[in-house]
Amino acid sequence: MNISFYGATENVTGSKHLLEVNGFKLLLDCGAFQGKRAQSNLQNRNLPFDAREIDAVILSHAHLDHSGALPILVKNGFKGKIYCTLATKEIVKYILEDSAELQLQDAKYFNKHIRKESEAIEPLFSKEDVKNTLQKLTAVPYFRENNFYQIINENIKFKFLEAGHILGSAITVVEVIEKDAIKNLVYTGDLGRSESPILKSPEFPKENIDNLIIESTYGNKIHKPIVEAEKELQEIINFAVKQKSKIIVPAFALGRTQELIYILHKLTIQKRIPQIKIFIDSPMAINITELFDGHEKDFDFEWWQDFGKKNIDVFTAHNIYFTKSSQKSQEINNMQGPMIIISASGMCEGGRVLHHLKNNIGDKNNIILFAGYQAENTLGRRLRDGQNFARIFGRDYRVATKIMSLDELSAHADQQGLLKYIENCKNLKNLFLVHGEKQSLLELSKKAKEIIPSLSIDIPVQSQEFEI
Repeated sequence: MNISFYGATENVTGSKHLLEVNGFKLLLDCGAFQGKRAQSNLQNRNLPFDAREIDAVILSHAHLDHSGALPILVKNGFKGKIYCTLATKEIVKYILEDSAELQLQDAKYFNKHIRKESEAIEPLFSKEDVKNTLQKLTAVPYFRENNFYQIINENIKFKFLEAGHILGSAITVVEVIEKDAIKNLVYTGDLGRSESPILKSPEFPKENIDNLIIESTYGNKIHKPIVEAEKELQEIINFAVKQKSKIIVPAFALGRTQELIYILHKLTIQKRIPQIKIFIDSPMAINITELFDGHEKDFDFEWWQDFGKKNIDVFTAHNIYFTKSSQKSQEINNMQGPMIIISASGMCEGGRVLHHLKNNIGDKNNIILFAGYQAENTLGRRLRDGQNFARIFGRDYRVATKIMSLDELSAHADQQGLLKYIENCKNLKNLFLVHGEKQSLLELSKKAKEIIPSLSIDIPVQSQEFEI
């Protein structure tokens, strides 16, 4: 069998990994590239393979950099099934519908304010494309729920293990029969942290594993414990209360927003922070948060200790306000701090957070708090790196606000977590490092080789193919 890498190669977006077994083409994830508008737009519009030749897709989780190109795949002729967990099937509906709407609105806004008609942009896909995509989703339970593999054909079957990254995220174990031999391949998707709140910890495969494709976002970094991140967040909020500051938190609508609500609610109950107003300003984040209430079986013991046994709804509190309408969102800009505004998108590449940045970035009393990874060439990365001006909707705004980061709240495993996963894949032969920037990939490769000297390690480049 062959594996080809068409995304998340030496970067952290656009995950697409194509497995070919006896002519059957199985795509692991179909994510959107995120970054510079012109470059990402070109990459997303032009798939690196013929969509009509793809037989099936396995979707690890619903984040856009793993799911966001599915409507483009369908639009270009894909006819097969898209396998995912039940929670992912429920969530990806909102992710893709919201993406289609944001693309439409951003295109309208951008095109209205540009000077040259030749610079006009169009959405990558429509709501009708999303509808057609959703019809192809097939829900598969975690292996822990029924101990059954999902059979794709006579040569390929797979099972889902818990990834612990976001609700519904899954590690995929693919079993392949080729030339009367059985080979196992594991694809982690995005790997979570064992100490993260809400979700269960990542599961290790029990069988021998020939090939492992693992994400490497934090392959060169060791996170501080979550409790230290909570303490830092507590200090930032108490400082903001004294200064009457607005704290703007760009956050993924799926995963990071719910974790932030969890931690802020916990800090409030423990009286470590006052009941500061918290606005969840993302219709998609609100819809997804409501879905969490039906998936308590996927929550971990920490949730039970903090909220479950006390019969407290973790996502409901007197000082948490959910703003669905654009009018309510606009009203926030006229309010005085202190307050916390949690809004998408997490890397500041679209969505309502851009309007909050536009209206508040010039005020030195305010705070922009990054609580997750910021990919290269995104506005979030440029702000985090200290750029003095921010281009928002085609205009430059001077950056006067305080820029702060809390990477420790990341839902990605750090170097220790990644190495632990590699070590727990028994009799591993081939390791492929994806979804990381070069420094991270190289450092993780070096560390993995030190632990398992016999391991064959590759860092794929775009469109590179391997026979495995």
